[in-house]
Amino acid sequence: MDDSQAGPELCCADSKPTSTVQRALPQPRADQRPTTVLLLASAGAFLANLGLFIVNIALPDIRQSFAGTDLAGVAWVLNAYTVVFAALLTPAGRLADRYGRRLVFLIGAVVFTVASAACAAAVSVPLLVAFRAVQAIGAALMIATSLALILAAFPPAKRTTAVGFWAAINALAATTGPPMGGLLVELSWRWVFLVNLPIGVLILLIGPRVLAERKAPTAGMPDALGAVGLVLGVGALTWAFVEAGALGWTGGAVLAAFGVAALSLAWVVWRSMRHQVPVLDLHALRVPSFGLACAAMLLFSAGFGAMVFGNVLFLTGIWHISAAVAGLMLVPGALAVVVTAPLGGRLTDRFGSGPVVAAGGIVFAVGAAWWIWLLDSTADFTSGLLPGQVLAGIGIGLLMPSLNGVVGLTLPAPRWGAGSSMINTSRQVGIALGTAVTVALYGSELSLPGFQHSWLLIIATTLATAVAGFIIAAQRANPSTSDPQ
Repeated sequence: MDDSQAGPELCCADSKPTSTVQRALPQPRADQRPTTVLLLASAGAFLANLGLFIVNIALPDIRQSFAGTDLAGVAWVLNAYTVVFAALLTPAGRLADRYGRRLVFLIGAVVFTVASAACAAAVSVPLLVAFRAVQAIGAALMIATSLALILAAFPPAKRTTAVGFWAAINALAATTGPPMGGLLVELSWRWVFLVNLPIGVLILLIGPRVLAERKAPTAGMPDALGAVGLVLGVGALTWAFVEAGALGWTGGAVLAAFGVAALSLAWVVWRSMRHQVPVLDLHALRVPSFGLACAAMLLFSAGFGAMVFGNVLFLTGIWHISAAVAGLMLVPGALAVVVTAPLGGRLTDRFGSGPVVAAGGIVFAVGAAWWIWLLDSTADFTSGLLPGQVLAGIGIGLLMPSLNGVVGLTLPAPRWGAGSSMINTSRQVGIALGTAVTVALYGSELSLPGFQHSWLLIIATTLATAVAGFIIAAQRANPSTSDPQ
């Protein structure tokens, strides 16, 4: 069963599933414990996202540990993870659909846990970057399967609530990464990797007993060459943005990197149009609401990545606050996400994803505007940083469940692995590009104008996300425009 066979009921993210569609979706196994599956799969998603955001606040300490490493060089400890993560999500989802989501999830947990230990033991930046790339492979395997495992464990009426919890855990990992990292680097930056080990071992002990295996066989193997092309394209684009500040936007190496990125990504699109199991599921993007959700996720994630990367540097570089205190200052934003995300799922159930996406984008943009208005080089947490943090957290809590929930409502069950991978690929590419553009905006030295420019970037990307939400809402009002004919 593919998208073209799914019928119009599955073409609009905001349509309420009919009883016919609900009967067509797989029901949870009688011997499966949905809550335990939700907790276990969400734990894997938590680790994968924590692996990205907990490292941000450790970058200065990592740089100090290895003399001669510049900011652009140490940034690849972050970017290597993000780029490989983004490129492998869709192939990982396809492998999971073909060989089993439980199997791929557990393999991902093994790879991630072992690579985390290797990162903690790294004796050079190149080795650390290499181990981070391996860690990203495990993260991609877990993220690509976690949402599909949850969707299969819950009945249709409870799926949106479960997705809301999963999205809250994802956002919690991203927003608590800096606070947790700030505390851990007081011991050593190596602890930001060692902290993954207990959770990884717990998943491997419980997972084989709890998770039920599900497959949705696809024809052929995933496009490995397409995945390599995506790594090359996104990696070259990220490198160009990161190095543009030092080498100049018109420098030969930067222009060459942009050229490589354009050619590689165009080649990936070309292969995806022809390959039997492509790295990018372009067929799913023909469903208008799903395609818009992927675009909105990319835009939102660019602003989100700029915020998480930039705010840590602002607190430590402009206000000159210690990493531990800076991490604690970011806790209110994380709490706002946790409180709001379940509400975001319920609002999506009631009003559809479009209005919730639009509201989340606007609230997030207002938070960044607050920082531009009130933050300067004088530390002001209560009236300057805090209100913007809370507003941004509310926006994230609204956006994450509404965008991730589109997968279960627009695509048939055999495509859930690939669909969740597509939307997560959009998220990781957005984070990589948002972080890279932020590095370029800062230039060679951290300064208040550089941070103000990054906050403007957040405003632009989140308002564009809101526009996508309004379009999705308009499609709901005119269902005939939603059919991918």
